[in-house]
Amino acid sequence: MTEQPDKHRSWKRIKLGSEKLKIFFIKHLDRIYGAKLHLVSKLPGIAEEVEFADLKNAIIETVEDVEKQIARMEVIYSLLDAEVSKGSIHGLTGMIQDAFEAINEQRGEAELRDLSIIFYLQNIESVEMASFQILQMAAVRLKNKHISQLLKENYEEAKADRTLLLLISSKYITN
Repeated sequence: MTEQPDKHRSWKRIKLGSEKLKIFFIKHLDRIYGAKLHLVSKLPGIAEEVEFADLKNAIIETVEDVEKQIARMEVIYSLLDAEVSKGSIHGLTGMIQDAFEAINEQRGEAELRDLSIIFYLQNIESVEMASFQILQMAAVRLKNKHISQLLKENYEEAKADRTLLLLISSKYITN
């Protein structure tokens, strides 16, 4: 029981100086930015092969939302006087690539392919939501309300896309 209070005090010792926080923030913004670029390059091709019309429309809407999110992130880079890093972004991009490879394994099975698309897009949207949420919290410490607002808009769009996909999966599975 004596360990618990010590753990709480250790959090108080963590100091996120503005420069360290900015570096953290930009590195993680880079990762989600790279993932979004990868997603927007892959989704239109997937949409063309979808059987379920509601899913196709949702994918098209998601692409439009992702393009808006990318534009907002570019504004954030500008506000931070930063550029997109060419460093490693393979984590999220790799996850998206793995999802598209798994979807392609269902080629020839239209229903399973559509279900795979729904499954993986749900996962991707969940990760994006979490990423935007953490960055939004970090932005509070950067003391820039415009950045916080842009991230909030991205989070809300990702959340709406995830909800739409959830409704479509429910409709798809029960029909």
